[in-house]
Amino acid sequence: MKFLKNIVTVLYLPAMLLSASGIYAQDRSVYGAVFEEIKGVKTPLPGAVIKIPGYDIGTQSDIDGNYRLSVPEEANSIVFEHLSHVNDTIHLDGGPQNISVVLRGTRQLDEVEVTYRKKGNEIGLLDTRKSELISERELLKAACCNLSESFETTPSVDVSFTDAVSGYKQIQMLGLAGPYTLITRENIPDVRGLSAVTGLTFTPGTWIEGMQLSKGTGSVVNGYESVAGQINIELRKPFEEKEPRLYLNAYQNYQGRSEGNVVYKHIFNKKLSTNLMLHGSSRWRRVDMNSDGFMDQPQNNQFVGLNRWFYFGPKGFEVQAGVKVVNLDQLGGQLNYQNGTEQVAGNPWGFKMHTKRIEGWAKIGKVFPEKKGTSTGLQLSGVHHQQDALYGNRNYDATQNTFYANWIFQTLISNTNHVIKGGLSSLVDNYNERFENTTFTRNEVVPGAFVEYAYNYLTKFNLIAGIRGDYHNLFGAFVTPRLHVRYAPFKRTAIRASVGRAQRTANILAENIGYMASARSFQFLGTDSKLPYGLKPEIAWNYGVNLTQKFRLNYRDGAFSADYYYTDFQNQVVVDVEKYNLVRFYNLQGMSFANSLQGQLDYEPIVRLDVRLAYRWYDVKTTYGGVLKERPLIAKHRAFVNLGYETRNTWRLDYTVQWVGTKRVPALHNHLTGVTSVDVASPSFFQMNAQISKTWNEVFEIYAGGENLANFMQHRPIIGSDAPYDPGFDASMVWGPVMGRNIYAGVRWKLR
Repeated sequence: MKFLKNIVTVLYLPAMLLSASGIYAQDRSVYGAVFEEIKGVKTPLPGAVIKIPGYDIGTQSDIDGNYRLSVPEEANSIVFEHLSHVNDTIHLDGGPQNISVVLRGTRQLDEVEVTYRKKGNEIGLLDTRKSELISERELLKAACCNLSESFETTPSVDVSFTDAVSGYKQIQMLGLAGPYTLITRENIPDVRGLSAVTGLTFTPGTWIEGMQLSKGTGSVVNGYESVAGQINIELRKPFEEKEPRLYLNAYQNYQGRSEGNVVYKHIFNKKLSTNLMLHGSSRWRRVDMNSDGFMDQPQNNQFVGLNRWFYFGPKGFEVQAGVKVVNLDQLGGQLNYQNGTEQVAGNPWGFKMHTKRIEGWAKIGKVFPEKKGTSTGLQLSGVHHQQDALYGNRNYDATQNTFYANWIFQTLISNTNHVIKGGLSSLVDNYNERFENTTFTRNEVVPGAFVEYAYNYLTKFNLIAGIRGDYHNLFGAFVTPRLHVRYAPFKRTAIRASVGRAQRTANILAENIGYMASARSFQFLGTDSKLPYGLKPEIAWNYGVNLTQKFRLNYRDGAFSADYYYTDFQNQVVVDVEKYNLVRFYNLQGMSFANSLQGQLDYEPIVRLDVRLAYRWYDVKTTYGGVLKERPLIAKHRAFVNLGYETRNTWRLDYTVQWVGTKRVPALHNHLTGVTSVDVASPSFFQMNAQISKTWNEVFEIYAGGENLANFMQHRPIIGSDAPYDPGFDASMVWGPVMGRNIYAGVRWKLR
């Protein structure tokens, strides 16, 4: 309740400020219009800022150039500003005044050279929502072979293995598993459904231009599913001048992983361009660094290809269309397992998975130049995903077909202070899953409509309020409201708050695929046969507040940020692994919540040395069988240090060390002694990564690095590894690194 009171206080803060500004409304009124001169014709100039020096009040001219402003009696001047025009200051007389001005055109400046060393990771002050921008520069600090490995220098995201067999990594944000985060590719839903865990490997790091990471509730425009936040991935764009004509990358590591990437672009003319992205990789060694008789990661062969086209037509018409294909073969398990070996006691235990995926998308947009701030766009995408998996004698074969459409219309209300978006969406999912001897089939159809209003008061205050209504053919109608506010009391300070609802269907098999690498029995305890797996939808409310403070110390810029988020589940599909031989899925009966608190400091103490310090605290609990417990395998505490140094002759050194606190590990069974342990705590540990790179003329780069340099490994991560067909075999209780030190090297070559 205390938190809710704090939220209410923050949300009322803007209203209090507006009330304070209302004091000025009792004073005189100044009004008029702002013009510019185009070819000798006086033309209305919208978006000009009109303000009173020495007072925290102002307004903007509307689409017809008109404005009206309440001015204190004692004010003696008014200033008109516009980015592409020369400022004008007018003296005020007493009483109401009609003042119209014509601002002179673009300022002619002498040539000025501005040098700025862009940071790899930045948090802006002006956005209503707090958004962490992760640029290509940040991604180059590590090998970043694919999306799941792109967060090693980002304290907001935790990355861990799903199990000790498949090699899949999943992310966590706000203490919640990856599927609770909406992952989009240029704002089209990307990693979801059957690929909620495995799909992170389908986007090679070399293809990524940058990412935007935002915690908490997102925009209603992007749907209703995001619970913990959104990660939006921007791929390389062929029409951008900075992009090379051909970008080549080759990578090799000590553990037998070879990888190659090609990104090619072609610009036909100013209107039409395309790029082709190809990725091939192979893990060909059988490595067992923890000596448990199992491959630490499966052998695999992967191919991913993407081709997309951009067309920029006359009068603001734009089209993007693309296609992406994925083919992945994996083979893992015990070291002497061979493909086709019968999975019976006495034979080597094996894992294999074959994944095929094809997706296509289109984005069609139209900007209306004659009506400023008005545009419309249509997003379309279709996905066919098929995977066939075998974990020992347990099979999991599944197919997903998805169609997504989202139409958006945006316009201004009077002026740029008021922006409104609205639209319609449709999401169609078809799933066919066969797990052991049980088939799960479902069709989900969810049409919806949304509207979102954004208000801007100069650079001081912003608000985005959105609501959407959707009708789910299985769950019925539901409403998703969301609100974001930002207040900037000072030039370098931003305080933000958010609240919103989210709803999603849990794909309990695909999202918990790591538990298949065990002898646990799966129990589906849903009660309604008409619902997916018999279970209700997951519904959660997320509340958050955060502070971003920029500063300058010793002539160098720094930033401090702190955020707190609280996620409260109204219903959740509980994944109960409290008994060593079971995985049970049932609807929440009791409380389930996640508290997340994080502080982060970024500063450049000496020239070209970037330092990032962060600490994160989680309190994540769920009711299991009537008892509220910490959610397993989540570290309550985590501390993080990242150092990056660049010499004048373009050598770059990066070093990351993180301390991961203890985690609760539920019941484990020793098949040799017959003893079952109850709730043990894993040890805390340090993990260190480092990389050195050298670039020549921004064309050719070599890099080499190491992961897990302290060589810390979880001791025997597979319980019962010597008897994988016996009860108690479990490769899913992974709390630490399952592989030891890894050394890698690679090259990047840009041809212009």
